[in-house]
Amino acid sequence: MSLSHTAAEYMLSDALLPDPGGSRAKGLRLELPSDRLLKFVTVGLPLFLVSLAFAREFSTGSQISCFSPTNFTGKQSAYVDTACWDSLVHHGFDTEGHAVTKSLWALKVFPYSLLVVAVLMYMPYLLWRYAAAPALHSDLLFIIDELDKSYNRSVRLVQHMRKVQQASAEPERFWEEYERARRERYFEFPLLERYLTCKQHAHSLVFIYILRNLLLLLFLAATCLYLVFLHLNIFFQDEFSCSIKTGLLQAEPHIPLLIPCKLVFFSIFQLISLSIGGVYVLLMPVVIYNALQLCQWDKGLLAVYEMLPAFDLLSRKMLTCPVNDLNVILLFLRANISELTSFSRLNAVSALREATANKQDIDTVVDFMTLLAGLETTKPKHHACAPETDSSVPLSNGGVPEMKPGVEVMGKASRDSLGSA
Repeated sequence: MSLSHTAAEYMLSDALLPDPGGSRAKGLRLELPSDRLLKFVTVGLPLFLVSLAFAREFSTGSQISCFSPTNFTGKQSAYVDTACWDSLVHHGFDTEGHAVTKSLWALKVFPYSLLVVAVLMYMPYLLWRYAAAPALHSDLLFIIDELDKSYNRSVRLVQHMRKVQQASAEPERFWEEYERARRERYFEFPLLERYLTCKQHAHSLVFIYILRNLLLLLFLAATCLYLVFLHLNIFFQDEFSCSIKTGLLQAEPHIPLLIPCKLVFFSIFQLISLSIGGVYVLLMPVVIYNALQLCQWDKGLLAVYEMLPAFDLLSRKMLTCPVNDLNVILLFLRANISELTSFSRLNAVSALREATANKQDIDTVVDFMTLLAGLETTKPKHHACAPETDSSVPLSNGGVPEMKPGVEVMGKASRDSLGSA
């Protein structure tokens, strides 16, 4: 075996992808980076701020300070603070002098309401995890495995072509068989392409993903409206008048009708509500952007994998409306690009193809590996391998097989360049 043949064998062997060392099932990301960020902020921020508020409350004690009369003892003053914090009702008078009351109970339940907000923000994630993630996980495992296998099949095919070419006593006959195989699409393995085409007609994943974002957007808007309501009605009243003349104390003459009280941690509640409201308002465009991602195809990823045989969704214009399960799968393939071992190889091949003079003659990775393996040096300069009028071969049912652009019409000159590739 000559040095050139040995070098070609080594090059093709190195081009093969190694078998994955461990299971890919544990490394797959079933959340987009933006969705993970949303979950972390929308759930973690209220929990963090509430924990700080509770820690401050437990460390300092009462959150209210009432100005009891000077003749009250210490226990009586403590009773006034407790009674006013339990009732949390403001007693006042309107413009006509009538007594009016206003409940401030929303201040007492405000920290607990933020816990409810955190639970609500976590529900869209639970919906996605249990309703869509299992099916998405199996789809990603199959597609990633098939993409890598399709790349390896292409390299092994070139290895086999080298062995057949070296053992062939008639080089022209070998190249005729090669051109006929290209025309009849023997190099293509359409299982993956057909599977992805079927995913264009499924809408379960995209429905759950849109529902998840709509629920999250609804909860964000509802939380912001709730905080606005608190600010307009309660959060501008840190002082109120409390009445303890109820029950047994109603007939006591030395007890004043109203006792002024002040909420000690009122400014902290204001700061917490403003922080959560401001962050949630900023996150709303992110949620909308996540949903709008489904309105366009990730053609960059598809263009790289166009180098694989039978993966011509772009060139044959097979893509329809992007709102389907296939587009969701493509988004998660992009998020799991580190698990796609073949992506870096095909991306490099695609870049080298763009730098090639006759790039229109290199349709798949098979063509490029044939070029790198040096098979074009053994190709006869002149041979007639197919009729120039129509290079498509009818199928048994009378149809014509679809082929990638550049393969449908193969004249003698393009055949030479493709064979060289």
